[in-house]
Amino acid sequence: AESSLTFLHIISLCFITIRPKEGWQVYSSAQDADGRCICTVVAPEQNLCSRDAKGRQLRQLLEKVQNMSQSIEVLNLRTQRDFQYIMRMESQIKGLRSKFRQIESDRKTLVNKNFQDLKGKMESLQPLIPVLEQYKTDAKLISQFKEEIRNLSSVLMGIQEEMGAYDYEELQQRVLNLENRLHSCMNKLTCGKLMKITGPQTVKTSGTRFGAWMTDPLASLKNNKVWYMDSYTNNRIVKEYKSISDFVAGVESMTYNLPFKWAGTNHVVYNGSLYYNKMQSNIIVRYSFETGLVITQRALESAGFHNVYPYTWGGFSDIDLMVDELGLWAVYATNQNAGNIVISRLNPDTLQILDTWNTEYSKRNAGESFMICGTLYITNSHLTGAKVYYAFSTKTSTYEYTDIPFHNQYFHMSMLDYNARDRALYGWNNGHQVLFNVTLFHIIKTEDDS
Repeated sequence: AESSLTFLHIISLCFITIRPKEGWQVYSSAQDADGRCICTVVAPEQNLCSRDAKGRQLRQLLEKVQNMSQSIEVLNLRTQRDFQYIMRMESQIKGLRSKFRQIESDRKTLVNKNFQDLKGKMESLQPLIPVLEQYKTDAKLISQFKEEIRNLSSVLMGIQEEMGAYDYEELQQRVLNLENRLHSCMNKLTCGKLMKITGPQTVKTSGTRFGAWMTDPLASLKNNKVWYMDSYTNNRIVKEYKSISDFVAGVESMTYNLPFKWAGTNHVVYNGSLYYNKMQSNIIVRYSFETGLVITQRALESAGFHNVYPYTWGGFSDIDLMVDELGLWAVYATNQNAGNIVISRLNPDTLQILDTWNTEYSKRNAGESFMICGTLYITNSHLTGAKVYYAFSTKTSTYEYTDIPFHNQYFHMSMLDYNARDRALYGWNNGHQVLFNVTLFHIIKTEDDS
């Protein structure tokens, strides 16, 4: 199979008005950085033909057939009943014939008696008249049914010709297969370049002005636990919620009392462990929620701490731990790099530094930062009017200045972290827990399996 490069821009919120043909729905739309439409992916709806014209025709025909079947059933029952009635009348008619013969052989002596008997027999045959009339009506109804069936047959033949060689079930299966392939393609879109931030959606209002909340990007889709850490210092209590809805309702499932207090709001949960900066130190702690114990801790050599190199808002935010599609990262500053941001990729098990990149962006001039696909995105402020201003790629060791605004709805941002599973930014916005959607531009390599 040949390999080809396919450019696809996946957007979290669709701002393009699409009017697909009846029976189809917009699956995804794409636009470039300037907002120009690139393409739109449409797919049949889950209930495939239930809304298309042919589906409606088939349902109408089915209703007609069902109505005809019911009418024929009623006609059949009535015919059986009348047949039994006629059988009884047959014996009476035979008796009437014998009476006529008897009258002819002895007219004089038995005229009066036989006349009365004859009159009685005739009266007993009176109910047969409406039955025979009903047979006339039923005969007309049967003729109508025959005409309806001929019409239905011609319509069905026409639909069959228009639908072609595939029957309904085969078409449905082909659509499902295509849909599965499309989902498989979507799952390959793991990395991309940040193009836009939309939102926020306010999930909850709670806690102090500063804090952190997060989910585990490596958890299964069925596991939606939320962890909540209020304040930036002098605290060691972590609250756990089974789901977002429980978090909103304030229904805690577990409370953890950490062995060490934390510094800042830049903690992260990754594969069942909490990673955080130990207060008044440059030590990173890995704490297991399963065992309730510290698995490992290690100093981040030369990293400034305790408001030596914080973000613009302070709050002991010197060391920022974050996770993206590529793993665990630490963002900090050192004297050796003149207080500019340093990026280190960490081993999540041992906390050893695997690789390091020095940037030329001052840590004290950064409002917040987050990693997406190995690229660090830095905001220029934590206040209203903030935007993503700088991006450093660890893949190419190059940087660029950007201009990606986002809505700082509650005026003060003390936490902004990317979750690769949800493809969203989690934020702590002046005592409000918020979510931002991100738009990524993807370049993916696919195999042509045709």
